[in-house]
Amino acid sequence: MKIKKLLLGILGVVLLILGAIGIVLPILPTTPFVLAAAGCFSVASQKLNAWLTKSRLFGPFIENYRTGRGISNARKIASIAFLWTGLIISAIITQSLLILIILAIVGIGVSTHLLLIKKTEISD
Repeated sequence: MKIKKLLLGILGVVLLILGAIGIVLPILPTTPFVLAAAGCFSVASQKLNAWLTKSRLFGPFIENYRTGRGISNARKIASIAFLWTGLIISAIITQSLLILIILAIVGIGVSTHLLLIKKTEISD
């Protein structure tokens, strides 16, 4: 049982790092990695789980997701704008048709996901 918790803790840290990188690198989706890390931490360590859910950066997203409150329209618009800005910059830098197609698919998928998330009535 301790090995399972240790492995889940390590996996949670790796997922959280990927989520943090996703904040500045649009090809990595931040939210799924952070939510997966929260799931790992909830089994692996109460301390890590409490730390993550109380963090200023990720805590509100985890809480809103767990409770089904959703996100504000302003957050959706900002997220989609930041996403597409990063994707366009990445496409210009790489100048590869294959990468352009992958970035477009990621952009459409993430934008669709964000638009389908319930709108919260309170500002986040």
